[in-house]
Amino acid sequence: MGRATDDIEDLLRRHAPQVLGALVRRYGHFDPAEDSVQEALIAAAEQWPGDGIPDNPRGWLIRVASRRLTDRLRSDEARRRREETAAALTPADAFVAPPPGEGPAGTGPSGLGRAPSEDDTLTLLFLCCHPALSPAAQIALTLRAVGGLTTAEIARAHLVPEATMAQRISRAKRAVRGTQFRQPDAQDRDQRLAAVLQVLYLIFNEGYTATAGPDLHRTDLAREAIRLTRAVRRLLPHEGRVTGLLALMVLTEARTPARTGPDGELIPLDEQDRALWDRTAIAEGIALAEEALAQGPAGDYQLQAAIAALHDEAGRAEDTDWPQILALYDLLVRCSPDPAAALGRAVAVAMVHGPRAGLTEVDALAKASGASGQQNHRLDAVRGHLLERAGEHDDARTAYRAAADATLSEPEARYLRRRAGRLDRPSG
Repeated sequence: MGRATDDIEDLLRRHAPQVLGALVRRYGHFDPAEDSVQEALIAAAEQWPGDGIPDNPRGWLIRVASRRLTDRLRSDEARRRREETAAALTPADAFVAPPPGEGPAGTGPSGLGRAPSEDDTLTLLFLCCHPALSPAAQIALTLRAVGGLTTAEIARAHLVPEATMAQRISRAKRAVRGTQFRQPDAQDRDQRLAAVLQVLYLIFNEGYTATAGPDLHRTDLAREAIRLTRAVRRLLPHEGRVTGLLALMVLTEARTPARTGPDGELIPLDEQDRALWDRTAIAEGIALAEEALAQGPAGDYQLQAAIAALHDEAGRAEDTDWPQILALYDLLVRCSPDPAAALGRAVAVAMVHGPRAGLTEVDALAKASGASGQQNHRLDAVRGHLLERAGEHDDARTAYRAAADATLSEPEARYLRRRAGRLDRPSG
C-alpha cells in the first residue's frame, strides 16, 4: 500500500502543472485555478488508492478541477455569464485530455502550433513569463507553479527572506489574473524566451544540487527541467539557446550515477568513477552542444554546454582539457554576469596556472561581490580546495569549515567537514 501511495503522489506531482496550465489557458484566473487544482489533487489522493488510478489520470484531474473552478466562477454573476457564454461555445469533451500520442490536429489555443502530444505545462511556462511581470517575479512564479518548489526553496535560491518571496509570488499571481494566453509577438518573444530558459535552468540546478535538505539530488526536479526543455526545443528546434540549455542539462545529468557514494555522500568531479557516467546521454549531449554552437552566436548556455562536454569527454580527470575550458570561461564571463561562471573560471585558472593564481581570482571575486550566504559558501569551498592544493592546510581547514557552516545542504556540509577533518590528521 505504501508503494502504491508513493506512485500516486509521484503521478499527481507530475500532472499538477499540466492540469493547472490547462485551466489557466482556458479560464485565465490563476489563483482560483490553482485552488481548484489543489482540490482535484486532494480528491485524487483520497479516491485513487481505493478505486485505482484512472486510465487517463490527467483527464480525470482536469475534469474535476474544471468543475471546481466553474463552481467558483459562477458564484459571481458577471463571471457566471462569461463562463456560460464560453461553455456554450466549447465542445463537451474540451477538457477530456486525449490519450498519449493523440489530440486535436493543427494549432492549439495557445497559438504556438502545439503538437498533438504536447501538454499544457508549456502554456503555463509562457504565461508565468508574461511581460507584465518583472524577471524576478517571472522566475518565482514559474518555479512555484511549474517547478513545484516551495516558497522557502525559491527564497533560498534567491537569497531573500521567505516572507519576501511569498509576497512576490502573490503579486505575480495578481498581475496575471484574468490574462488569456496568446503567442508572444516578435517584439517580446526573445525576452519571454530568455525568462523561460532562465527558469528552467534554475529548476534544473535546484534538482541537480538541492540547496537544502538531506538529499544532494532531487531527481524529480532535474528530470522535469529536462522534460520541459525538450518540449520547448520541439517548438523552437533552431534556437541555439534552447539547444544549448538542453545540452548542458543532459551532459550534467549524465554524471549523476557517480556523484554520490553508498551512503549518499558527495563525490567531487575529479574523484568520480567515470565508468558510471551515462555514455548514451553524454553522446546525445555532445551532439546537442555541437548543434547549438552551429545555430548562431555562442551565448551563455551554448558556452556552458561546451565546457560540460569537455569535462564529459575526458576519460580521466587528468585528461581534462583545462586550457580549452579556461578559454571558454573567458568568453562566458564576458556575456554572463552569473557569479557561478566567474567562480568556475577561477577554478579553471587554478588548473592551468596553479592554485595560487586561482586563489587570487577567488579573493577578487569575494571583494567585488561582498558575497554572503550561499555564494559565500561556494567561495569558501573553492578557497578551501585551492588552499589545500597549495599546501596551506590550516587555512584550508578553516575555509572548509566556514563553507560547511554556511551551506543548507546536508550532503555538502558532511563532505566539507570530512575534507576539513582529513587535514586534521598528521601526514606521513
